[in-house]
Amino acid sequence: MSQLTPPPLGLYVHIPWCVQKCPYCDFNSHALKGDIPEQVYIDALLEDLDTDLNEYSSSIQSRSLTSIFIGGGTPSLISPQQIARLLNGVQARIPFATDIEVTMEANPGTIEAERFAQYVDAGITRISIGVQSFEQQKLERLGRIHGKDEAINAANLAHNIGLNSFNLDLMHGLPVQSIEQALTDLDKAIELAPPHLSWYQLTIEPNTLFYSKTPVLPDDDDLWDIFERGHQKLTDAGYVQYEISGYSKPGYQCQHNLNYWRFGDYLGIGCGSHGKLSFSDGQILRTTKLKHPRGYLSAYQNMVKPYLDSVQQVAMEDRPFEFFMNRFRLIEPCPKQDFIATTGLEISVIQDTIEWAKQKAYLTETDTHWQVTQKGKLFLNDLLEAFMLDDE
Repeated sequence: MSQLTPPPLGLYVHIPWCVQKCPYCDFNSHALKGDIPEQVYIDALLEDLDTDLNEYSSSIQSRSLTSIFIGGGTPSLISPQQIARLLNGVQARIPFATDIEVTMEANPGTIEAERFAQYVDAGITRISIGVQSFEQQKLERLGRIHGKDEAINAANLAHNIGLNSFNLDLMHGLPVQSIEQALTDLDKAIELAPPHLSWYQLTIEPNTLFYSKTPVLPDDDDLWDIFERGHQKLTDAGYVQYEISGYSKPGYQCQHNLNYWRFGDYLGIGCGSHGKLSFSDGQILRTTKLKHPRGYLSAYQNMVKPYLDSVQQVAMEDRPFEFFMNRFRLIEPCPKQDFIATTGLEISVIQDTIEWAKQKAYLTETDTHWQVTQKGKLFLNDLLEAFMLDDE
């Protein structure tokens, strides 16, 4: 195996509880049945981290965290005091980079929003607010428990509490949503001037209520019209698309997501969380933690490796596909050197596929970079599948 250059290191923390399960959601989230066991769950998260630090010390030692993302579920159901304890515990175990980005997902409900400033005091530098829509009927159809006014209030609060940045999560292509309704939602989000906007189409995923009882969605022509007109609105408002569904004002891209898509490393702690770690001997490991809160918490202090559900090596022949599956989400050109440094492979391994992609006009190439074309984005699945055929 070729030696790998350690990429930036992030940390993902999963909080699995929600007030109720949304009908479109296929994330590892569980409706609350009583109080959240905050104290013991934060203890378990830190013990989970200790286990990873001991097991994978050869990868993690001498590295600092460049980003933390606390996702869910609904992390804003956890008290600011426990979030502070979590972040202080993490920092006591791994050094923080001086410009670390610490993101937490939050609902715009009144109780959560009132605690935004306390989350900043706890160490959060960026909040991602799950708005989804500003139309009450659509919010109810999506199973959301907040209203339009709460969403607007949460965004206004986020401007005034000392955050480095914040994101609004907004969906389009909703059940029986017209083009004008979708664009009106986007206009309201732009009016609130978040530094970052995640604007993405609702997709129907297996194991969701919408999958078993599929609602009427806009047709493909309407979806394309929404995207084209919405993209122009965002561009005119000064937002730059830097990944498939990510738009930001210049300098406000989500650093944690950039690390994912650039094939960086990240630890994953909490129910069902995923991690990826590179080692100097050329190994790349992917880890998954126990998914259900009951199993995760019952493992607390019970086993040598209590939280690990699975671990697998990323085989050399799988690395081109894995690298480009992530990298081609980004709009930016892909440096060739990043491929060499993070996969341990030489470019010669994929050169035939690169030539094929250029002939198909899916890619362009310079001496130092590759760039996906507009045609390549339209046929992205075909492009990615071609890299699965490269092996040694």
